Amino acid sequence: MILAIDQGTTGTTCLVVDEELRVRGRGYRELRQYFPRPGWVEHDPEEIWATVVEAAAAAVHDAGVRAADLRAIGITNQRETTLLWQRATGRPVNRAIVWQDRRTAARCRELPADLIRSRTGLVSDPYFSATKLEWLLARTDARPGELAFGTVDSWLVWKLTDGRVHATDLTNASRTMLFDLESLAWDDGLLELFGVDRALLPRLVRSSEVVGEAKLFGATVPIAGIAGDQQAALFGHGCHERGEAKATYGTGSFVLVNAGAAREPPAPGLLETVEASGGYAFEGAILSSGAAIQWLRAGLGILHEPAESEALARQVESTGGVYFVPALTGLGSPHWNPDARGLVTGITRGTSAAHVVRAALEGIAFQVADVLDAFPASVGVVRADGGASANGFLMQFQADLLGCPVEVAAERETTGLGAAALAGLAIGIWPNLEEIRSTIRRGATYEPSPDRDWVAGRRAEWQVAVRRAVLT
Repeated sequence: MILAIDQGTTGTTCLVVDEELRVRGRGYRELRQYFPRPGWVEHDPEEIWATVVEAAAAAVHDAGVRAADLRAIGITNQRETTLLWQRATGRPVNRAIVWQDRRTAARCRELPADLIRSRTGLVSDPYFSATKLEWLLARTDARPGELAFGTVDSWLVWKLTDGRVHATDLTNASRTMLFDLESLAWDDGLLELFGVDRALLPRLVRSSEVVGEAKLFGATVPIAGIAGDQQAALFGHGCHERGEAKATYGTGSFVLVNAGAAREPPAPGLLETVEASGGYAFEGAILSSGAAIQWLRAGLGILHEPAESEALARQVESTGGVYFVPALTGLGSPHWNPDARGLVTGITRGTSAAHVVRAALEGIAFQVADVLDAFPASVGVVRADGGASANGFLMQFQADLLGCPVEVAAERETTGLGAAALAGLAIGIWPNLEEIRSTIRRGATYEPSPDRDWVAGRRAEWQVAVRRAVLT
């Protein structure tokens, strides 16, 4: 048995996974987000840890096993979220700054964009960790040697090992804007640019290797897999070959295409990142997708539960001319405009809640299509996971927009399965990538509709709405 810890933006999911990559037990705990100012998004690091402990206990209980039965732990996490804590006490010096946070947008406009792009494969955007860390360091008087920086994976490894191990894997490191993709190492020039002392940094490790021993519920269990959530999902889909693609529909939507073992420049609007099996991937990062559905529920009260969105969208034959650009925290790929704002356009007296919900779902699919249009080569099939992949309306609309099949994972928690597979690979449960790939089960496939003449017109109107959101 392997315990997979999937620490996400709105909650923590833990899975107990067997040697057939079947889920034997699940646990989930919601995680509170804090919004102290417009554009600011924070988490309490101790609350992150508490959700992990509670969700792990629930998963082990649900599986009917003991902690001593676990052979390894795999960790996957929301990326870019930035934490800083005291080495001596393990006490956070501030709340964690979440990847969605926009407080450093002005600083990002001052940065040498070409330098950052060439070394890190990223764009100068507050999405990434470096400017968040710079902001935190400017607000503490502690010396660098007294502090530890990490993304969420580092924080969890620290907590699981009682502070004995301070490490991060290459996939998470590649999201910090402090990491050189060519040398696969921390970059001295970028550290100087952001005022980051090496004493703050975690040790770099591979995504599949034993990095330390966790103390969990009275048992000692090796931590054998670590990967950022999107790279873990790519691995969990078995996208180990160049050109294979996946889309994860969560709080944001993230499209990754395996780019192989050699670096090549990403197309404008895309990111280059490290993938979990050792090569590179191209990525499109959409900052708000499922977050838009959550906003319709919690902000407007249109939905009682996100799952209601499919039935409501099917109540109308179209959006009635309504377009919803969910730029709730700016626009990510391929636009990268942190100042863009969400926009609902085309409303009339005849507009109903169903039209708005359908427009929100279509907006998610339009954003994914915009990202895939930016990739250098067409994709033959898109493998989908995440909570919104259960929405049949969204998946069919996505297939129609893309003109290629959308294959939904049999297990929507593909991110957690990827973490489990990485851990199992490290301790020899699976001998190689092909064995893992053959174990993965596939779910429903949505084929594009034969009559797709309407797509071009809808895409053109969507692009007009996006331009309005950028100008707002």
